[in-house]
Amino acid sequence: MNVENYLMYGVMPIICLALFFIMMRFFKGPQIVDRVVALDLLITIGVGFIALFSLITDNPVFLDVAMILALIAFLSTVAFSYYISKIKKK
Repeated sequence: MNVENYLMYGVMPIICLALFFIMMRFFKGPQIVDRVVALDLLITIGVGFIALFSLITDNPVFLDVAMILALIAFLSTVAFSYYISKIKKK
């Protein structure tokens, strides 16, 4: 069994199952903080999916897209944390 088959039939279904559970938390989350954490995790799983697709297709161009998406996710999480800390102080 080569690596592409392992990635395609082993890792990809696990990522899809994780996406399903994270989407449930995103829609069901009782507070906005739960939804933001779920959204951040969705973006992180998306970065992993893009990296996996890059490995399967042997095309490293997609890794640039994954890196940019990861940076945007990080900055949005930091911005939301800053916003929440300002609200809590008031």
